[in-house]
Amino acid sequence: MTKEWPLWEVFIRSQHGLAHRHVGSLHAPDAEMAIKNARDVYTRRNEGVSIWVVPSADITASAPGDKDALFDAARSKVYRHPTFFEMPKEVKNL
Repeated sequence: MTKEWPLWEVFIRSQHGLAHRHVGSLHAPDAEMAIKNARDVYTRRNEGVSIWVVPSADITASAPGDKDALFDAARSKVYRHPTFFEMPKEVKNL
C-alpha cells in the first residue's frame, strides 16, 4: 500500500503585495519540498517574493453555518469600521 504525501496549503506574497495570498494546495513529503514544489507550480513568472506552506491538517476553520455566532457581535460595533476615519492622502497600502 502506498502512503500518500501530506497536503500543504500554499500562500504567495507577490512583488507588489504586502500580504500573502492563498494560491492553492499540493502534496509533498516535507516542508522543504513543499516550498520547492510551490515555487515551481505557483511562481513560474517570477511574481513571488515569499512563499509560505502550511500542512492542511494544521488549519482549523470555522464552518460557514457558524458565521452569525462569530460575526454578529462585531457588526454592532460600527465604530471599529474604518469608514468613520478620514485617511490622509499620503497614507498608502492600508
